[in-house]
Amino acid sequence: MRERNNKTVYFLAYGAVIAAIYTALTVPFAPISFGPVQFRISEALCILPFFTPAAVPGVFIGCLLSNLLSGAAPLDVVFGSLATLIGALGSYGLRRNRNLVCIPPILSNVIIIPWVLRFAYGSADLIPFAMVTVGIGEILAIGVLGNMLLRVLERYKNTIFGRCLAENTAAR
Repeated sequence: MRERNNKTVYFLAYGAVIAAIYTALTVPFAPISFGPVQFRISEALCILPFFTPAAVPGVFIGCLLSNLLSGAAPLDVVFGSLATLIGALGSYGLRRNRNLVCIPPILSNVIIIPWVLRFAYGSADLIPFAMVTVGIGEILAIGVLGNMLLRVLERYKNTIFGRCLAENTAAR
């Protein structure tokens, strides 16, 4: 029983720290984190489900908090956060292949966010054009920064994610 409680505490702590980091990397950079051409540095954290399942709720709650604290439209708070959740779940599902981990968050945001921009903010951009602009930001944030972060964290994964990583590896 005690071991199960410890696992729950570690899971919640990892998730909370990831949510806090996501929020801290989004809110101060609000001018580039929101809008039709957006570059959310925090989206690089969407690779963290590769290391721990606690990252899935962590990035989701971080995105939700960031959208709320930055005054995003209600549709953006809901569907923007869901896009991040879907991407994180996809990354977790592909955790066995490091090269594919970045794809789900990029795709979920490219597919969902242009519609959010249209219906939440009244963007006049055509959906395919918005998909391109959002996609560029996502590729830079997740594909480039996220992959750089992934490679750095792989060196220190046992130190940072040791306990969570052992449990995650055992589940594979």
